[in-house]
Amino acid sequence: MAYKHKPSLIERIAEGIGLIPNLHQEEDYAPKVNSLTEPGDLTKFPPPDQWDNWTEYEAKAWPKKQKKTYSIVPTTCFNCESACGLLSYIDKETNEVRKFEGNPWHPGSRGRNCAKGPATINQINDPDRILYPLKRSGKRGEGKWDRVSWDEVLDDIAGRMRKALQEGRNNEIAYHVGRPGHEGYMDRVLQAWGVDGHNSHTNICSSGARFGYAIWYGHDRPSPDHANAKAMLLLSAHLESGHYFNPHAQRIIEAKMKGAKLIVMDPRLSNTASMADYWLPTYPGSEAAILLSLARELIINGWYNRDYVENWVNWDEYLKAAYPDKECTFENFIETLKEVYAEYTPEYAEAETGVPATTTREVAKVIAEAGTRFATHNWRSAGSGNLGGWAVARCLHFLNVLMGAVGTEGGTSPNTWNKYHPHFFDHPPAQKFWNELHFPKEYPLAFFEMSFLLPHMLKEGRGFMDVYFSRVFNPVWTYPDGFSWIESFSDEKQFGLHAALTPIWSETAFFADYVLPMGLASERHDLNTYETHAGVWIAFRQPVLREKARRDGKPVNFTYESNPGEVWEEDEFWIELSWRIDPDGSLGIKEHFISPYRPGEKITVDEYYQYIFEHTKGLPEAAAKEGLSALDYMRKYGAFLVEPSVYEKNLRELSAKELEGTEVNPLTQTIQKKGKTVGLMHQGKPVEGFPTPSGKNEFFSQTMVDWKWPEYAIPVYIKSHIHEETMDREKGEYPLVPTFRIPTLIHSRSGNAKWLYELSNHNPIWMHTEDAAKFGVETGDLLRINTEIGYFVDKVWVTEGMKPGVVACSHHLGRWRRLSDPAGNRWATAVVNIETDGNGAWKMKQIQGIQPFTSKDADSSRIFWSDGGVHQNITFPVHPDPISGMHCWHQKVRIERAQAGDEYGDIFVDTKKSFEVYKKWMEMARPAPGPKGLRRPLWIKRALRPAEETFYIK
Repeated sequence: MAYKHKPSLIERIAEGIGLIPNLHQEEDYAPKVNSLTEPGDLTKFPPPDQWDNWTEYEAKAWPKKQKKTYSIVPTTCFNCESACGLLSYIDKETNEVRKFEGNPWHPGSRGRNCAKGPATINQINDPDRILYPLKRSGKRGEGKWDRVSWDEVLDDIAGRMRKALQEGRNNEIAYHVGRPGHEGYMDRVLQAWGVDGHNSHTNICSSGARFGYAIWYGHDRPSPDHANAKAMLLLSAHLESGHYFNPHAQRIIEAKMKGAKLIVMDPRLSNTASMADYWLPTYPGSEAAILLSLARELIINGWYNRDYVENWVNWDEYLKAAYPDKECTFENFIETLKEVYAEYTPEYAEAETGVPATTTREVAKVIAEAGTRFATHNWRSAGSGNLGGWAVARCLHFLNVLMGAVGTEGGTSPNTWNKYHPHFFDHPPAQKFWNELHFPKEYPLAFFEMSFLLPHMLKEGRGFMDVYFSRVFNPVWTYPDGFSWIESFSDEKQFGLHAALTPIWSETAFFADYVLPMGLASERHDLNTYETHAGVWIAFRQPVLREKARRDGKPVNFTYESNPGEVWEEDEFWIELSWRIDPDGSLGIKEHFISPYRPGEKITVDEYYQYIFEHTKGLPEAAAKEGLSALDYMRKYGAFLVEPSVYEKNLRELSAKELEGTEVNPLTQTIQKKGKTVGLMHQGKPVEGFPTPSGKNEFFSQTMVDWKWPEYAIPVYIKSHIHEETMDREKGEYPLVPTFRIPTLIHSRSGNAKWLYELSNHNPIWMHTEDAAKFGVETGDLLRINTEIGYFVDKVWVTEGMKPGVVACSHHLGRWRRLSDPAGNRWATAVVNIETDGNGAWKMKQIQGIQPFTSKDADSSRIFWSDGGVHQNITFPVHPDPISGMHCWHQKVRIERAQAGDEYGDIFVDTKKSFEVYKKWMEMARPAPGPKGLRRPLWIKRALRPAEETFYIK
């Protein structure tokens, strides 16, 4: 039963006379999804039938009335994962993109954008951008580059890859991506090559939370239905650290306007926390303690959803495994929960987190009153910061399960329910290789590739990267221990050929062999689909000048012909490269790049998307109503709503075709096919269920038991590596929270957006006034922050908006370049001097802050800021969580006032020490094999999943 809040007399009077909304009457919470004919009334958007010829007054000509005529082409933003809709305004007279505004026909963003979307105009006009393919001419990292042709690039890389594949060195080819920005494209390419070469940034981003969710119900990301929620709980470093920032922010505020309560756990008073009804400034790493305390309150008060828990949780499996002497009844399960979680009182949570017990009890009532309309989210934040951070997401989902708010209206669904899964024209077979540089035996449960350990493993002699692509990816700057990356990139015995596919210069591109300019948001093709709300949509990122040329009757062969300089796009690059790797088809690669419309001919990028759109549910029919092909419809509108709302897909009945060759396990009622669970019998019907061994939410995980972690068979609180018990306060030790994002910046891609850096250009140490008094510092004073492997010197910001005893520093500032490097990102980069003794000791010193410069952009001479922040991440060692594989970002640091000679931005790192920390954390792992000689459980997802036989260690 749910807890029901009874309104007070004052509340009833205030509601009655209209002073406050009536928060206690049932409302229509049906999803409000904009249709194609009703984009919303936020502002008056140009109607699509006038996008080919839209006239408006030139804003810069005011007070004169000067008309400009535009061709408006839709695309999507590429400045975070949300892929919000953009409309590009192309001057019909000059063929110049003048501005970007929101696309009201995009179901996720609905015409609204945050600061990052319109700033795309800065990026495409950045005077420092790379316009032509470049090849290094000196030593790697020396800073000498020559312009080369795309043909030269393709032939050189293809020849090297062909040789590796012919010699069976498939695992020496890797594609390492930061922000993918597309749906499934590279999986096809890599499997066509036959390489286990997908490597991502996910284990420094989100894999901790992903594992916490996956071990519950097989899906690895949450999709909260904020707009229809009655209570929302965010474990946030400000709106999930920027993921779906704009689409989620809209819907959170909409819910609050309808009376929903917002609860935020964050040691900082972030923008999100400042809007919360309940701000819970938890001690970092303690979040699971308060979540289990909330769960205990729901259980002992009977505020749980019995029907859901009894039918959709594997409680019986738990009792049989852990308490075989108990009668297997649901009542005994609930009584067992009360015993198991008895210690997690609100008072215990207060001791661990600092959140008052009275607040915990009050929040539990808010959750109970919300019932199935309880939406939650955890992305980076606690899940990415702590040893055992994955347990935070696991304990958070426990609350959704108890309320039955899983896949419900106003609840939290699995991400895959709200994403479109495109149908491709060709499906290469799964690769028959397992790359232990990406998934080493030490981490059989790692949810994504252990990419941040790559330089350490190469130094150990575990492998070699013959051809390595880094794409929209900057590990030297983004990853921990960047100097170890510099050491590895500089060693040709570790990296044979490094091709950096990037729109702009980066700290990683400086150490590449090829720098290949790839298009920004309006200069490339991509398919986007994300879990922004409880619907399913797709969006089409397209090169707008190419589409403008097509409209004008001037089609182009390759996107770089319409882009500035010779800026290309990955979609066409991979097609051309694959064709050249296997010119005669003998390697079996070429066959996967043949047009489905022109037998024997190379597929074009238009044909690739044409096929997908022709096979998208409802899209061909919607296009036909307007006399358009499916591709032309997407070119016109830029997005399509596939399903307006999706709930309770676990109840979807399986079709007769899906049931072919299956059998029902009489004990578990799971539907099995070749020994694997494919569904579940529920109330006499075969339904989809969840992709777990039990087909249900797994409170009890036999997988954790089988893979040598029995102590974590059920949701538990794991004390972080930066728990208060580890701190020596007398020595100035503090937990440093380095995981939060500033909402106006873009990881490592803000540097070429002048408007964004004008807004946010430094990352001080957040410190509470009480702590500042202990050190005798004021805002602007210098602190030396000592890590396990070095230190950095930064300014302090003294604020009441920080939890006492905790400090924080934003992670995406401190960009740099050396005097020898090409001028790039000058809106954001300090000039530094880097020295090393050749024995692991590295020093970085800022020799020049950000300064005005002369360029084709007059604003470059008007730069008024000089501070670009401090590169804190490079001073952190790697902390691989032994279960999820997530890098645990939070640091135990020793704080002191700056020493004599310390200057702002000074950095010191000892990579020998960092290697020792790497080995120490590796020792925590419990390596494969698991049952039956497996490398990892067969049922758990794996990025770019190889053939099943590779899962077994021979």
